[in-house]
Amino acid sequence: MRNILLTGSSRGIGAAIKTALEERGATVIGHASKAHDDATIGADLSDPTAPGQLWAEALDRAGGAIDVLINNAGLFSATALDASDDEWLNGWEETLRINLTASAQLSRFAVRHWQERGVAGRIVHIASRAGHRGDSPAHWHYAAAKGGMLAMHKTIARAYAKDRICSYAITPGFTDTAMAGDYLESRGGAGLLADIPLGRVAEPEEIASIAVYCALDAPESLTGATLDANGASYVR
Repeated sequence: MRNILLTGSSRGIGAAIKTALEERGATVIGHASKAHDDATIGADLSDPTAPGQLWAEALDRAGGAIDVLINNAGLFSATALDASDDEWLNGWEETLRINLTASAQLSRFAVRHWQERGVAGRIVHIASRAGHRGDSPAHWHYAAAKGGMLAMHKTIARAYAKDRICSYAITPGFTDTAMAGDYLESRGGAGLLADIPLGRVAEPEEIASIAVYCALDAPESLTGATLDANGASYVR
């Protein structure tokens, strides 16, 4: 499990995952909406053709074999309930395209790649607590996308375990990234921490450690599992 395609690798949780994987000796093929260095593939996942182009270029860079896909790229953008109909629908469709549909396209490419080669493979989905408990009134689309990701993850695990294709999901709560910071501020800042028994949000490195475990170390029998990391703000 050494050639790893990691979407959304340029900042936050993705950057922490990339660093942690490389420290373990993995070859990480990074991705961002725009390439900012030679090691990163630029692909705007709001474009329906971008996942296919990303997969093809990543496969070429990996010498024809990708062992692990980590679906981390995401969009977290508020759309008010009283926005215009067009604005609300555009926000919905863009969020689902980036957070769910692109992940589904890449997962399909990965599963077919491993089946054709007759080898084991792993997919790690960075979902969200919102996929379990919902989100704010301005984030219907984000919660729906992450809930869909969890359903997709379970389907992949059940369908392809026989092929030694494993699927794992991680559901962070608030994490100390720029994206979450903006949300915390919009929802009252530190007062929102009262909903987190741990008393703090997660660090990106904490989520990264779970992702690395799933990508490199987790037993195959853990396939289908969803690992919560939310400071006990949602337990099930």
